[in-house]
Amino acid sequence: MPWLIDQKPACSLSLRDGAGLATISVLLALSVAPARAQDEGGRPSVQTTSRTEAQSSAEKGASAETASVPDDDQVQAGKLVIPPPPANVALPEVKPVIPDDEFNQAIPKLDSQDDPELDKPLESIEAFERRMASDQTDAKPQEGQAAPLGDPALSDGDANEEIGDAPVRDAELNAPLPPIDQFEVTPVQFAEKKDDNKEVEVAYQTRIDGLDDADGDTETDMRSEFRSHSALKKGDGKAANLAMVNARLTEDATLMQTVLSSEGWYSPIVTTRVERTPDGTDGPPLVAVLKVVPGKRYSFSDIVVKADPTVPSDLIAKNLSLKVGEPIVAERVQGAEAQVALALPENGYAFAKVGDRDILLDQDTAEGVYTLPVDVGPRGRFGGFTTAGKQAFDAEHIGVLARFKRGELYDSRKVDDLRKALVATSLFSTVSVEPRKTGDAAPDDTEYVTLHVQQTAGPPRTIAGSVGYATGEGVTAQATWTHRNMFPPEGALIGKVIAGTRQQGAGVTFRRSNAGKRDRTFELVAEAFHNDYDAYSAYTGRIAARVARDSTPIWQKKYTYAFGVEFLATAETDYNPATGDRDRKLYYVAGVNGQIGLDQTDSLLDPTKGYRLTTLIQPEATVRNGFDPYVRARVDASAYYPVMDSLVLAGRVRFGTIQGAGLFDIAPSRRLYAGGGGSVRGYAYQALGEQAPDGTAVGGRSLNEGSVEARYRFGNYGVVAFVDAGQAYRETMPQFNNLRYGVGIGGRFYTNFGPVRLDVATPINRQPGESRFNLYVSIGQAF
Repeated sequence: MPWLIDQKPACSLSLRDGAGLATISVLLALSVAPARAQDEGGRPSVQTTSRTEAQSSAEKGASAETASVPDDDQVQAGKLVIPPPPANVALPEVKPVIPDDEFNQAIPKLDSQDDPELDKPLESIEAFERRMASDQTDAKPQEGQAAPLGDPALSDGDANEEIGDAPVRDAELNAPLPPIDQFEVTPVQFAEKKDDNKEVEVAYQTRIDGLDDADGDTETDMRSEFRSHSALKKGDGKAANLAMVNARLTEDATLMQTVLSSEGWYSPIVTTRVERTPDGTDGPPLVAVLKVVPGKRYSFSDIVVKADPTVPSDLIAKNLSLKVGEPIVAERVQGAEAQVALALPENGYAFAKVGDRDILLDQDTAEGVYTLPVDVGPRGRFGGFTTAGKQAFDAEHIGVLARFKRGELYDSRKVDDLRKALVATSLFSTVSVEPRKTGDAAPDDTEYVTLHVQQTAGPPRTIAGSVGYATGEGVTAQATWTHRNMFPPEGALIGKVIAGTRQQGAGVTFRRSNAGKRDRTFELVAEAFHNDYDAYSAYTGRIAARVARDSTPIWQKKYTYAFGVEFLATAETDYNPATGDRDRKLYYVAGVNGQIGLDQTDSLLDPTKGYRLTTLIQPEATVRNGFDPYVRARVDASAYYPVMDSLVLAGRVRFGTIQGAGLFDIAPSRRLYAGGGGSVRGYAYQALGEQAPDGTAVGGRSLNEGSVEARYRFGNYGVVAFVDAGQAYRETMPQFNNLRYGVGIGGRFYTNFGPVRLDVATPINRQPGESRFNLYVSIGQAF
């Protein structure tokens, strides 16, 4: 059994020696009786009887002791007497690993005659200790050690010990100890670990060989495409060791194969190596080299589309802009497939699905067979609407928002338009629109498609605030509370409070968006406010109704319009030429208004190109000491031109007129003024025009204004330089003379809802009483 051979000793050497001595002692004890009997037999006998009895007694003792020693046959395996197991206990049968006969034959017999040492008398304990001490004393020291002292009893001089003293091999151990006051302790010096954190860098440069010809055959700059994703390039020419450079090379080799495959080279060979820079050459000591062998460029040998017939029949072929013989370029393939997936739903196939392409490449001819499966599905027409979820409004109002009617050919662009209109209501936390099959037959072998709107109404209430500042207007803070759907569908109630240094007021507005028609808004306003400007002070109550089609930041419209009515009761201060004072007068004003607008710009709050044109006409009548009808009219135009991506030139003009009434027959708040942040910057609000003897403007019946801006943007910030000009006149038509100019500079901070602007301007040819600098803070561009 191998484990018996390999097993380590189960006890120490001393323990095994002790066991051996115990065995020798037992064997010697067994031989004591015969030895003593032999000694007695050798002595002279005095009495025969006594000798005989002693001999007999000795023989009996020897026989008894001999009988106590077990015979070898009695201790053999299989012959030992084993006690029976306890009653009622069933022990499992254990088969022997080695047969008893084989085991007994393998064990040698032990006989006292085999070892002569067994018959020698035992030495005394004292002799044993002396011998052990002598052996230890006679041990030869190793080189460099002191010689033993030579005393068997060692240091204590006692030779009779149960355990001998340890051998003394160092004379210093017997030297007397120094006095305690002279004992010196040397501090332990710990060796500090060397700093291994010093960064080690390997500098390298990258070289690509063999790519120029292939790169010249493509419209894509493959070298630039590779560098934009290269691990070597991202490493900035530095690595921790050569292994890192090789790892980056391996990664870039795979990248190069991917770039080549995307342009039609599907069997390129890219090898890498690291070279040392030649002596005397500037640059890093290592060069990471990618050697490119592009191979053949693959092209289409056939284009196969697996699809059912469509209407028109060439709908897929016309949009899949791939041709036989042109290179297999991944970007063109993906773009062509995306165009097919887009064109089918735009032409009635709401459920069309473009499958996974298959391109079978032939390495011998460097050609590929392109196969595209397309499941066009049924051709459909718009049916009805269904909706589910936490509803903001029902399916009937969804139909109001749609720009299509039942029976029109399905067009995914119109579905996207409906989705945008739903989002623009600001009534949903989530909303989705998806087509669903009905199976209902429609004209021209089509089926009706139902649009299902899954909606989750969001919180309907909003609290908002804004703060602005302008010279002449002071600080103005406004807070609004809005319930956007208090009167469904889309019936909002808005409360407004204004608090400022020059203006205070409060008002309530009812607004119904998409009122019976998409993008049509109906408003009913009731408000009261106090304005305290340099030109006039007014306490005004106003009630107005308005129907409009306006642009919003989410939904900018090309054409806008508005019309409505308003009634005002206002007590205003006006300069009295007769007394030279400002008297407060009560005016009642009633009027209608109409406005049309054309917007060809790319943004409502931050346009960079295009133009705008707006015209406002307001027939009104003032009732004070009589009935004085008149017409107010204003035209605004602006244009925007992008010089470069970061620089935009913008310009605007404004003309206004009041026809049909004298200047002082018109309430001061209804006259025309120039000056301020939305007019001519560099001057206070409403400060331009004819001046009263007290140095304040009295307003006019006409005006003309113009502005030019250069807007430069860098990131989320911008700088604007501007020149404004304008004037208000007593005459009913703009005179274009006595223009006042203002110049300035402004800063812009661009946010996701529009720019925040801060402008500083100064007047040119400043007059007495005019501020040297004027500050304007608001949201959105000046125009």
